[in-house]
Amino acid sequence: MTVKTRFAPSPTGYLHVGGARTALYSWLYAKNQGGEFVLRIEDTDLERSTQEAVDAILEGMAWMGLEWDEGPYYQTKRFDRYNEVVDQLLAEDKAYKCYASKELLDEIRGEQEANKETPRYDANHPKIKAVNEAAKDGDPCVIRFRNPKEGTVVFDDQIRGRIEISNEQLDDLIIRRTDGSPTYNFCVVVDDWDMGITHVVRGEDHINNTVRQINIYEALGAPIPTFAHCAMILGDDGAKLSKRHGAVSVMQYRDEGYLPNALNNYLVRLGWSHGDQEIFSREEMINLFSLDAISKSASAFNTDKLLWLNNHYIKTSDPEYVAEHLQWHLDEQGINKDNGPAITEVIKLVGERCNTLVELAQQSRYFYEDFDAFDPAAAKKHLRGVAKGPLDLALSKVEALSDWTTENLHNVIKEVCEELEIGMGKIGMPLRVAVTGGGQSPSVDAVMQLVGKERVIARIKMALEFIAEREANAQ
Repeated sequence: MTVKTRFAPSPTGYLHVGGARTALYSWLYAKNQGGEFVLRIEDTDLERSTQEAVDAILEGMAWMGLEWDEGPYYQTKRFDRYNEVVDQLLAEDKAYKCYASKELLDEIRGEQEANKETPRYDANHPKIKAVNEAAKDGDPCVIRFRNPKEGTVVFDDQIRGRIEISNEQLDDLIIRRTDGSPTYNFCVVVDDWDMGITHVVRGEDHINNTVRQINIYEALGAPIPTFAHCAMILGDDGAKLSKRHGAVSVMQYRDEGYLPNALNNYLVRLGWSHGDQEIFSREEMINLFSLDAISKSASAFNTDKLLWLNNHYIKTSDPEYVAEHLQWHLDEQGINKDNGPAITEVIKLVGERCNTLVELAQQSRYFYEDFDAFDPAAAKKHLRGVAKGPLDLALSKVEALSDWTTENLHNVIKEVCEELEIGMGKIGMPLRVAVTGGGQSPSVDAVMQLVGKERVIARIKMALEFIAEREANAQ
């Protein structure tokens, strides 16, 4: 048997963190088993589904690197197939027409609640029977599935173990609305059957749907997939994850400067583990993943841990991979990487200091753009009269350099210290402010090497002019 999983989001909003984790788990299990992964867009909610949400889902999946083997399939393009199966169930008396209006059903529900009964649809209720018996062909009606009245629905969940629900607790759910459109629980079953889905990974909020769907699989004589229902993801305060906890949409994490590999690594550990290991390459995730290692307990989302992971991936990933995802942020911040050193070299130098790609882009700017002002606090502290002599001497030495290497620039700084008998800080910090515009950067000799000779000379001269103007204003 070829394992076949699916991710089946409803396009009523963006791809959120819980959905992204479900997609990741489904994708990993398929890859671990040498199987196939299907993407299906469940857009039967015609009022709430939007093309914008479809695009956001596809964009989020692509950004995470979760390639699908089949799809995307759209349920709205399969209505003829669903109606064919509905008609089959009607012909086999496994479904029936119900003419009861919403108002009548609300009235009956109110009576049940007043009598402290569990509100549920009952085809044998006198008022419903009367309406159905009086109806004529062509009157508006829904089609309901004839759910078994006795016995239980039992399945062995790969995460939660044995789950058993009495059929007495289930009513005859609607499988086609009065407008002719099929409903979610029915379409899912037909799709899984037609697409040969063997394993369904989804949130625990679907357990109630699963027991209803199993009865439909059985009525159709369709194979029942293996189910795995994942626990919820909570915020770090223990409440259900929501917008107030920060980013919820996957693409928000892109916008905030996270690498896909970092988010995937973080999401896989939100409920799944392999010993005490925290860092997983994509290959390790595929090779080690299993459904029975997913926890039944809810997981808490911790942004600090995600930031730590992101910093790790920025520091340790192939610079070409980081550069690929940094480009979006360079474009957002209007930085042209063609106007300076190779971006991969900047990433190697600056990346270790950055938790996000937003920071990395910001700290890359001075390699590609000149500036017309220094950071006021850094300039006030380090571009003073006492720095004029060291900067003058450094300028003459860098102008004379024919071989522009980090080692030679390091020697320039060292020679300035020796000739003027000053500590490294007396030239290092003024040089840093002069060359970068601020007081924070990696090793200044390495920064100067990447910034380039022409820019370094021009910026030191600008710093000397700043000092001269400062001294003139002080008189």
